[in-house]
Amino acid sequence: MRSSARFVARCALILYTLFFIDGSKGQRQCTETDYYYEYTECDSTGSRWRVAIPQNPGSCTGLPQPVRGTECTFSCRAGEFLEMSAQECTQCAAGSYSLGSGIRFDQWDTMPAGFRSMATSLGNDPKRDAQPTCNSSSWVPQGNYLESNRDECTVSLIYAVHLKKQGSVSFEYQYPDKSLLFEFFIQNDQCQEMDQSTDTKWLQLTNHGEWGTHTVNLKSGTNILYWRTGGVVMRSSVVKPVLLKNIQIEGVAYTSECFPCKPGSFSRIPGSSTCESCPRDTYSGHGASSCTPCNTTTEYAEEGSSACKNRPPCSKKDYFQIHTPCDHEGKTQVIYKWIEPKICLEGISGAEALPESGEQEECPPCNPGFYNNDTATCSPCPTGTYSDGLKPCHQCPAGTEPILGYEYKWWNVLPSNMKTSCFNVGNTKCDRMNGWEAARDHIHSGAGSSDNDYLILNIHVPGFKLPTSVSSQSVTEFGRITFEFETSCMGDCEFYFMMDINRKSTTVVQSWEKTQKRQTYTHTMSKNAAVSYTWAFQRTNQPSDVRWYVNDVARIFSITVTNAVDGVSSSCRACALSTQPSSSACVPCPPGHYIDTLTSKCLECPRNSYLEPHATPGSDACKACGPASRSDKDHRLCYSDCHFTHTEGNVTLTFDFSPLGSAGSLMNGPKFTSKGTKYFHMFNISLCGGQDRMAVCTDNTTDMSVSSSQSEKAEGSSYVKTFICQSTIIPASRQGFHAALSSQSINLADTFLGKSFEGTSSCESGRSTVVTLRCNPDMSTKGVLSVPSQCPEGTCDGCTFHFFWESSGACPTCTVRDYHLIEGVCKGGQQDMLYVWTEPKLCIGGVTLPDKKTVPCQSMEFWVHLGAGTGIFTAVLLVCLTCYFWKKNKRLEYKYSRLVMSANKECEMPVADSCAVMEGENEGDMDDEVVYTKPSLLGKLKAIASKGNGERYENVQLNSSHSKALVWNSNTTYTVHKMTRSTSYPSDSSMLESRTLHLRMTVCRRSGNVKRRVPGTSSSSHTETMTSWTEIRLRQINT
Repeated sequence: MRSSARFVARCALILYTLFFIDGSKGQRQCTETDYYYEYTECDSTGSRWRVAIPQNPGSCTGLPQPVRGTECTFSCRAGEFLEMSAQECTQCAAGSYSLGSGIRFDQWDTMPAGFRSMATSLGNDPKRDAQPTCNSSSWVPQGNYLESNRDECTVSLIYAVHLKKQGSVSFEYQYPDKSLLFEFFIQNDQCQEMDQSTDTKWLQLTNHGEWGTHTVNLKSGTNILYWRTGGVVMRSSVVKPVLLKNIQIEGVAYTSECFPCKPGSFSRIPGSSTCESCPRDTYSGHGASSCTPCNTTTEYAEEGSSACKNRPPCSKKDYFQIHTPCDHEGKTQVIYKWIEPKICLEGISGAEALPESGEQEECPPCNPGFYNNDTATCSPCPTGTYSDGLKPCHQCPAGTEPILGYEYKWWNVLPSNMKTSCFNVGNTKCDRMNGWEAARDHIHSGAGSSDNDYLILNIHVPGFKLPTSVSSQSVTEFGRITFEFETSCMGDCEFYFMMDINRKSTTVVQSWEKTQKRQTYTHTMSKNAAVSYTWAFQRTNQPSDVRWYVNDVARIFSITVTNAVDGVSSSCRACALSTQPSSSACVPCPPGHYIDTLTSKCLECPRNSYLEPHATPGSDACKACGPASRSDKDHRLCYSDCHFTHTEGNVTLTFDFSPLGSAGSLMNGPKFTSKGTKYFHMFNISLCGGQDRMAVCTDNTTDMSVSSSQSEKAEGSSYVKTFICQSTIIPASRQGFHAALSSQSINLADTFLGKSFEGTSSCESGRSTVVTLRCNPDMSTKGVLSVPSQCPEGTCDGCTFHFFWESSGACPTCTVRDYHLIEGVCKGGQQDMLYVWTEPKLCIGGVTLPDKKTVPCQSMEFWVHLGAGTGIFTAVLLVCLTCYFWKKNKRLEYKYSRLVMSANKECEMPVADSCAVMEGENEGDMDDEVVYTKPSLLGKLKAIASKGNGERYENVQLNSSHSKALVWNSNTTYTVHKMTRSTSYPSDSSMLESRTLHLRMTVCRRSGNVKRRVPGTSSSSHTETMTSWTEIRLRQINT
């Protein structure tokens, strides 16, 4: 109904205009040049009207009346157009073409009508205005193709088309750099995105120099086509743009005119659907039906040229040298040839002459695994034999097997399994040229036809064959390729190494820019599949007719491929022998076993060690795992089971990091590029486990067809599976991409010790990662993962990464040392025993607290009584001892005081009583019997004890003064000992008849009478007049 109302209104406007014109006087009649025909919108019945629209309304009168038009689904065949006046299909004239119901855009000198380029920023922060920084970003016409931007700005190429029926859009593109994001999607007239699968929205990467084709079906009605590019450019390397050409749209109801052929092409016959390119040395202009030849004497023209060019003088850039195959004499010749097609002139002023050819050189030897049987070519050794390239082939000894592979280090001719070619993005000038040339000890890049040619070298490996003794179930490396190369450049050249597995898609493994010193690169194959390795060298990515960098060159000195299924052998290796007696057949070893060099038998690697691939036979093939790690049962890799022990002093701590989970994630940022694009860095860390618990970083910008479930399982073609990895995340944006993007995934650690052996240009020794764990019981087991504040990117130098993980899962396992006992109060003979954790609690898991116990107890009254009784007994005992020793001491003190009181009196020394020598004794004997003692407390106590036993001893301490008669020192204190058996001191001398007092020695210290009364006698019965004695010992001698 809406289309019918629109049709009625339009017809009413036309009739009103006609009526107004007819009513005007002085107006001229309209001719066919004053108007054009157009169809109205189709109504609900599928009908439409043809009406005449004036070029300049009101300039003439007599416009044709509206007539019923063709059906809405009507269209012409290819090479025809709809002639509106007759409403019939008519053939296109020569020099033009038509697609019938479609349109094609293949000329990009300027942006075609209807196309527009719009730049925005990938950043989704509304507070940041990035428009001024993206004004210079756009799709740029480059003659034969469109070129995208080279920065992270989001640039959209937009074209709107209205289809009368269902159709399609197809285009050719080049997408060589995954640093850029490239998508194609369709919207309707309500700016709503059409339903579109991810495999048609996100375009796949293409090989360098190759064009890919993409086709998407279109619905009838308005279709707005978007080609969108963008990215996150954080490195200084030059980003390669996306190229677009030959856009063709099918489903247009009719074509009212034919398209003229672009310059450099022509259509010879009417009714053409395409235009052909002009051959070499010819040219054509716009809408040409034929090509005009150039004057080949002084001019030349490339294929598809719009004009002829003058031939320049020949120079050294216009020729190259090659080596001929070896002849029967083992000689090769150096041949110089002009670069084809030859565009330079010889024999004019300033021209360089072609050097003479024919110089002979010695042929290089055969490559290892080949032999020369007196012929001009090298032949591969038969199966089971080997050769170093200098000697004939020999059979491998018993107990050994040949090592298969390729080892190319001599380059006389290109090996049979290698190919070379030349390719250019914008033309086909070098398609028939060799991209690389052999030069004895190396192979180098060829001249090409222009500086932006891709010079291709390719080797195909149909598969890999492991040695017999190696089990295919346990290996992680099926083969490897190693090559030695160098580049010498004056411009911005680039050297690529690429691979294509099972002929699916070619991916860039590594690339090098500008001049590179001689170096070696190795790449390993982790699965057994057919693979093609490709080397590509491009002098510059900017097209130019002038050869500025023709002398820039890349050289490859050697290429080695191991375990190639169709390879040859340069040596033999020991293998494991069968257990049968006298058997020399090689048998495979079980997983994790090595070959013993003495017995040629398979032995299992020691515990917690892994079997190193490509190791020599022997126990050295088994490498020990790092600290706190263990190997899997097949000894393929080392991993951590998250259990650690740490001993400090006498304390051993046990850690279990399993609660931390299989992997932790950290997203830091946001950050912004120079163009204002917001991005985050996401890190995934796996502390524990082997291959089933690795961290995975997925790259969904180059393979958006991978579903989320596949991404989690790492089943896509673009992912990194390792212990620690990093991805760049671009959040979803209303202005840019409609889904969060993950790109530039890199490997940070591929072994348990945190060391990555994947060297980079900035980290020659690989990247290393340190994860520091801190115990915090107040946090969850997952905890918080962070980076150092001084290095917010996680690294300060790009090579060493640091992470800080604070969690309760990092605490040690609880043991009996982490809790203690609390005894309760004894009540009613029962006591509670309660165990509690020692605060602060810094452990998790492990042992649990013992249950609360109630045990019998004794009351406190018993212990009080026992303690009181013991105290009283001890006090009484001490009092008794004190009294006893006090009494003894008083007696001694009394005697001593009496002796001191008489110390000042004259010493009267009786001749007979005091100083005497008994008969039968001489002076010498007395001298020998002298005893000197000093008084001590212990001696006093002994004397008192002896006296109590019945023997009387008197201990008198004398303080003597100086005397002339003395012989010994007067300061010495001596003790007088007197012993008798009588209870009284007898004064009668008759007692000497039975007891004789034997005076051994007497010393008079000074003059003075010392009168002492002997206890037990009267004061008048006996008095001694004596001097101070040094020591007097009285002995009782029986007569």
